[in-house]
Amino acid sequence: MEQVNEHKEEQILISIAGIDRPGLTADVMKVLAKYNATVLDIGQSNIHSTLSLGVLIRADVMKSGQIMRELLFEANDLHVNITFQPISDDDYESWVGRQGKHRFILTIMGRELSAEQIFAAADVIKEQKLNIDAIRRLTGRVSIMHPSKNNRSCIEFSLRGDPQDRQQMQSELMKLSADMGFDFSLQKDDMYRRMRRLICFDMDSTLIQTECIDELAKRAGVGDQVSAITASAMRGEIDFKESFTRRVALLKGLDASVMKDIADHLPITEGVDKVMKVLKTSGYKIAILSGGFTYFGQFMQRKYGIDYVYANELEVGEDGKLTGRYLGEIVDGHRKAELLKLIAQVEKINIAQTIAVGDGANDLPMINEAGLGIAFHAKPKVKATAHQSISTIGLDGVLYFLGFKDSYLGELAQE
Repeated sequence: MEQVNEHKEEQILISIAGIDRPGLTADVMKVLAKYNATVLDIGQSNIHSTLSLGVLIRADVMKSGQIMRELLFEANDLHVNITFQPISDDDYESWVGRQGKHRFILTIMGRELSAEQIFAAADVIKEQKLNIDAIRRLTGRVSIMHPSKNNRSCIEFSLRGDPQDRQQMQSELMKLSADMGFDFSLQKDDMYRRMRRLICFDMDSTLIQTECIDELAKRAGVGDQVSAITASAMRGEIDFKESFTRRVALLKGLDASVMKDIADHLPITEGVDKVMKVLKTSGYKIAILSGGFTYFGQFMQRKYGIDYVYANELEVGEDGKLTGRYLGEIVDGHRKAELLKLIAQVEKINIAQTIAVGDGANDLPMINEAGLGIAFHAKPKVKATAHQSISTIGLDGVLYFLGFKDSYLGELAQE
């Protein structure tokens, strides 16, 4: 006669749903511990005080009935619903095998997110045959009685598998972003995403809501001429070095003292104060890599404790006026990418741990070089080329692409 294995074990998926209260998980685990059950997987979420708890256990078949019976008694006392589902060895092993697949993080955000926008993103995920392992909200809850113009909503999808066509997925998300008015980021969920250490910002029209050369040109009475050249350069229609040289030449004779007044009244971009506080507190190295001017870059450096500033130096004559020339090498797009790599090397940071944020065509080289490149309220050409973009909220949107959650930030999350 075949001997019965008294120690045969089985898997049971326990699902619990109901109103959350302190100690519920502990009460469940107390029962499982009593019967020496092994926890193979566990997950819990809480939406508007409603709990959903799942526990996959492996237990002796002689004890599993007792476990389920005691948990049902607990469920009655705790006023929650509980269900049980047996999981075969083959099903469990198949599930374990899927855990080795690649993971991706899709982040979508805007001032608010509608069901239509979330459906559109989820439908792209479905078409690419990716599985959604988890969804979490990164932003705080929004008041419906006291709405704010600075509201933002961000959710993060944790995806498993390999996209059927990642380039196509990126293109579809980019089109949805433009058509439906939300921002997105699609990143591979590897160790580098969780260990970013260097962030490089463009300055003009990124950290500040103006182009400093345009402000100088207004004081020199050549505003229209310079603005036209600036716009053409930012659209990528003319070479940056050529446009820069032509614009600086138009500033000849302007008293250098006006730079202080311009700096004192720079319009800081929404979210800059918050993003700088959080990044500095979190130990990031921060750099300004700007096609603008060192005077204004150094002003921002003093204001926010920025680690590196590379920009262009205007030549000032003995009479205290601008000569219409510049000193040293122009910081153009190529130079920005070089500087990003150089700073990373000096700080002993892998290039995959770097971030670049900018809005213009001359930011594309560093955006494409960085581990995470973000187009911020960018020109169409830049947005179409970058893999991540922010157009609906302020610069603090960068934090959500890095996985920061408002509830982690405490007082730093407040404006």
